[in-house]
This record gives sequence, structure tokens and C-alpha cells, in this order.
Amino acid sequence: MRPVVLCFSGLDPSGGAGLQADIEAIGQSGAHAAIACTAVTIQSSQQVFGFEACAASLVKAQATAVLDDLPVRAIKSGMLGTTDNIAMLTKLFADQVIDKDTPFVLDPVLVANSGGSLGDEKTLVSAFRQLLPYATLITPNTHELRALSGEQDLHVGAKKLCAQGAYAVLVKTSHDFDSGDIEQYLYIQGEMVHKSTLPRLDGEFHGSGCSLASFIAGRLAIGDALIDAVQAADSWITQTLRAADAPYPGDTQAQLIPNRFVRF
Repeated sequence: MRPVVLCFSGLDPSGGAGLQADIEAIGQSGAHAAIACTAVTIQSSQQVFGFEACAASLVKAQATAVLDDLPVRAIKSGMLGTTDNIAMLTKLFADQVIDKDTPFVLDPVLVANSGGSLGDEKTLVSAFRQLLPYATLITPNTHELRALSGEQDLHVGAKKLCAQGAYAVLVKTSHDFDSGDIEQYLYIQGEMVHKSTLPRLDGEFHGSGCSLASFIAGRLAIGDALIDAVQAADSWITQTLRAADAPYPGDTQAQLIPNRFVRF
């Protein structure tokens, strides 16, 4: 069968982000998505109202059932929600329940694009640092990168996360500027090895970060080199955002939902 990406992610009822974004993006990458659900959120396409995290024992049971059954070739984590869930995933790597050579894309979700809380930031930041040594690639937005590294300069922060154990960091400037192109920088073991420039499109997008990280994970599962996976994801995400759905047509402040089934 297609190579499998095992995702640890939460349910977004609007379908814009979370596990539905993972399933759709990984499917478009050519791989198959399996899900260990970490939380059920209460949110619309525009706002987070609350969430209830799944117990770490339940998340672990979901994950091990998949690992024992399917050809898992990559891991992707998004919203984990609690330090218990982060510690559980860390232990799966430490105990080699997940093979140490399995690519792992870590999307360290702290807040939603709408600003809604998806867990206590201070405690999550501390716990996420324990996962860094197992990460093939970490894909934080600018807020998350600064929170995890303690650095305001994104490039210094990326190098610091590599020094703390992450193999690679994808620096995204989409949250930092109101105009001009979006620049992305891929750091591998502390060295900048690739830069890409993407057009900045009008509007805010719900689930773009989930989608990008998941597509990369899918390409890694298929066997792409990291740089190739990032380049493919850049092309794909641009098209999904160009074709995004507008729940509130004419409202320029409303978040759009990426159309992850667009052909490119």
C-alpha cells in the first residue's frame, strides 16, 4: 500500500485545520494518513472556543494500534494539547516504539491563527523542547519559533533549535510582514541550505501551517529528500491558498479555508 504517515493531531469541527487538514494534505502528497486523535476542539473557521484533550493512554493506544498494523514511514505531530501527550510521544521515540530512523515532522502548535489557546503555552514550550532531538523537521510559525527558542531573530532562533537537537528547522515569515513576498528558510544542522520566496496572497488562512507540514511529511514518507519535500510543499500550498474557500465572501478579515484538493 501507499506509505503511511501517522499523525498526532486534534479534531477541528470546521475542517480547516487539524486532523482533516492532515488527511487531505497527506493524501494529496501521495501517501496515506493514519490519525491518533489528541483532542477535540470547539472551533469555527474563525475562532477557537475551547478544547478537551484526549488522555495520553488513549492517544498511545491509537498510535500503537497503527504502528503494529500499517507500514508507517513518517510521523507528524500537530496539536498535542497537554504536556502528558507530549511526554507520551517523546517516550514512544525514546523507547524505540517508533523507529529512530522514521522521519518526524514536528509542528509545535501553541495557538490557532485566530489567536485561540490550544494549551498552556509556557508548559507546552518546555515540554516540546524534549521532543526536539527526535525531530527531522520542525515547522513553527514565527510566534512559536520565538517562544521555543527565546530569540527574537528568527535565524538565530532556528540555529538555536538545531543546537537543542532538531535536525532541521523551516523558518516561515508569513506571520511577520503585512506586505511583500513570504520568504522561507530551511536550516539543516544549524546551516541555512535553502531559501524559497512565495507570493503573499490577500487574506488570512485557516489551517495553512497544518497543511504545509503534513504535505512535507507525506513526501518524506514516499522517500523524497528533505529539500525536495519542502520545495514540493511550497508549490502545492501556494495553489491550495490561491483556490481557498471563503466562508464569509467580501469580509477581508475572515479566515479562508485552503482548498487542498486543487490540482497543480
